[in-house]
Amino acid sequence: MNPPISRRATTVSEPADAPATAHPQPAGPTVVLVHGAFADGSSWSAVIERLQREGHRVLAPALPLRGLASDAAYIRAVLDGVEGPIVLVGHSYGGAVISHAAAGAPQVEALVYIAAFVPDIGESALGLTGKFPGSTLGEATTAQSYPLPGGGEGEELVIRKDVFRQQFAAGVPVTTAQVMAVGQRPIALAALQEEATAAAWRDIPSWCLVATEDRNIPPAAEEWMARRADAHTVTVQAPHAVAVSDPAPVTDLILRAVHAVRSGH
Repeated sequence: MNPPISRRATTVSEPADAPATAHPQPAGPTVVLVHGAFADGSSWSAVIERLQREGHRVLAPALPLRGLASDAAYIRAVLDGVEGPIVLVGHSYGGAVISHAAAGAPQVEALVYIAAFVPDIGESALGLTGKFPGSTLGEATTAQSYPLPGGGEGEELVIRKDVFRQQFAAGVPVTTAQVMAVGQRPIALAALQEEATAAAWRDIPSWCLVATEDRNIPPAAEEWMARRADAHTVTVQAPHAVAVSDPAPVTDLILRAVHAVRSGH
């Protein structure tokens, strides 16, 4: 296991006499946060707190993790219920989902990829993972079956609890990683194999965060996808679960996209 990564978090201070009320919400986009495989909406908790502290509207829907097209359709339904512009954020597999869900959605004005897949049409998450060396996800996962709606069984993947921290969340406190391992959401193998049929990043301005200690998606793959998307890119020394380990730079990148939308890019 790699030694824990030393980081310095940034915080927002309030004046001592500030009233204990929320900031008024600024005129601006709603931030929609889409988690990826082996996680849930709680993985965004520290980012949500920071965004709300700034007065921004935030949604963090639960992703079914059953199939790329069906997951994207679910997120599209969420987007269609939001009034005004949207900054759509995806982590990991959630990046593939937002690339699909945002296609043809005029209210989505920025895409933010956090240690995420940025697939083109015809590409899958598994295919992109194998494009560059560095991922140890295959050996860290175990398969289990789940019932399909129409009958029969499908195959889903989970990260083994004994290696979850070093695989997914290196540097995160042990107790936090243990809780994350217990609450991880399995992903259908078919979702990782399903090829993208849309690539919204071709038409919508994009921002990317590359996590240099990522063991799920090779950092080289993240960098390559970010360059291809001509994205505004930052690099952070962090594991795959960067929103948990380093919420400050994740929030900062999202806020850059928010400010770009508010200023008309």
